[in-house]
Amino acid sequence: MRAFSCRVCANPLFFDNLACVSCDATLAYARSEHDIVPLRPDGIYVDAEGWVWHPCVNRELFGCPWLTERPGEQCFSCSLTRTRPSDADLKGLAQFPLAEAAKRRLVVELDALGLPIVTRDGDPEHGLAFDLLSSVAENVVIGHQDGVITLDLAEGDDAHRERMRAQMAEPYRTLLGHFRHEIGHYYEAQLVVDDETRERVRELFGDETVDYRTAIDRHYAEGPPAGWEENYISSYATMHPFEDFAETFAHVMHISDTVDTARAHGLSTVDPSAFSSFRDLVTGVWVPMSTALNQINRSMGSGDLYPFVLAPAVLDKLDLVAEIVREAGRTDASSPSVTMDG
Repeated sequence: MRAFSCRVCANPLFFDNLACVSCDATLAYARSEHDIVPLRPDGIYVDAEGWVWHPCVNRELFGCPWLTERPGEQCFSCSLTRTRPSDADLKGLAQFPLAEAAKRRLVVELDALGLPIVTRDGDPEHGLAFDLLSSVAENVVIGHQDGVITLDLAEGDDAHRERMRAQMAEPYRTLLGHFRHEIGHYYEAQLVVDDETRERVRELFGDETVDYRTAIDRHYAEGPPAGWEENYISSYATMHPFEDFAETFAHVMHISDTVDTARAHGLSTVDPSAFSSFRDLVTGVWVPMSTALNQINRSMGSGDLYPFVLAPAVLDKLDLVAEIVREAGRTDASSPSVTMDG
């Protein structure tokens, strides 16, 4: 995530700021410019080319700071949400803004990586959409199916998420992490479509044709295999090649975003584009940086920021996924049907 500053007074800004705390300028995020811009007194933004932009209709409802082309309409990020809690579900509605905020950050990261986002309007069968569901009155299974990502809004509650993290024996669990993992399923379906790429992925991640339901049952009955740390980034990744790919994709996003954010805020002077491979970026920058960040967290009495060990086989997987992501910025891909439960 780049560093933002107010165009009126140059005060540093956070990504979701609706107003500048220094000069009180009313702010909005312009996806077309990848920047936070000030609104005019009449509540609109006019860009350098004369195009008029309006606040998202959800700005007053749950604080969406993005702009849209037409007044009274949703912004691009909000339009990706297919299902939200009903107006009668007060708890679900209270949790909803946290999920939307994480989704907005996800979209910005995808834009920064140059990844194509095919919407449901562009592809009614496999385009990207989000069902952000409340588990107040029903069981919600986090997962991906044919472009639709389902998220349990309760994951925005710290107590619930920590309870689930401990129950599932996970070292890391966040709303943004869920989005990054599930979008990994979406992009495997979008990008791993030709025979050559599929074979390269299969060589490192395993045979994806293995029955998914059987793999889930085995994982929850037996747990990860002994010595899994040598080949997988997490125990969850051992469940099935699809989950291994999604977990690895999420970590490419974790690492890319954190390294870029550190550079944008002066914590690193290294240009990630100077590295010929993602593997070299990980070993040369991310490993020492994450070690330092873990030590800083420990100094504050908190757990490690990045509680993962990256074995050589895992580095190979990260490198392949990052290569696929880079290639996707230069080409379009079709979207076959793939069903995931989590």
